[in-house]
Amino acid sequence: MQKPKVIFLDAVGTLFGAQESIGELYAQVALQFGVDSPPSLLEKAFYKSFKSASPACFPGVKLGDISQQEFDWWYAVSEATFQRAGYLSQFANFDSFFEKLFDYFATAEPWFVYPDVVPALQKWQQEGIELGVISNFDSRLYQVLESLNLANYFSSVTISTQVGAAKPEQKVFATALEKHHCLALEACHIGDSFKEDYCGAKAAGLQAIWVHR
Repeated sequence: MQKPKVIFLDAVGTLFGAQESIGELYAQVALQFGVDSPPSLLEKAFYKSFKSASPACFPGVKLGDISQQEFDWWYAVSEATFQRAGYLSQFANFDSFFEKLFDYFATAEPWFVYPDVVPALQKWQQEGIELGVISNFDSRLYQVLESLNLANYFSSVTISTQVGAAKPEQKVFATALEKHHCLALEACHIGDSFKEDYCGAKAAGLQAIWVHR
């Protein structure tokens, strides 16, 4: 593989991961609102709700309206999660719970940085390689990168919700490449999803590496 001009990385599952399962994290926040729900049940319900939802991208939406679209998208997924698990009716005020949950995932608390990440980022920077993030996360990613002390490594962050297309669509990769004035064959993308990251990057003409976490 030739030395790339730019290395793009996925975020969740590549740069950082969840401290505990999503079901456990949801259950911990729900307990603060008096709802004692089994993490394993929430885990299954979450992934069913997440996979059945439309992609988190909002083509045609004005930039100033995207944050509300993101909030509403995750509200629907979270509401469906507790509905599927049979615990939605136990909330006295689901709106208040969800605001807490949404803000929680914008902090460093639920996340951890994989131990190989910082050494790799430092090495690439020393080699003069530009670094960027391409993610299907949402605008909270900026806060998460800052709180995990990763933001300063990256000269670009490209998020599906802001592009109006989600990986593996080529538009996401093309948008990221434009930010670096870089041809696809001069760039590499690293991610943990075979379909979204590896196949998506390859189809867009980038070099690609699939990471197993």
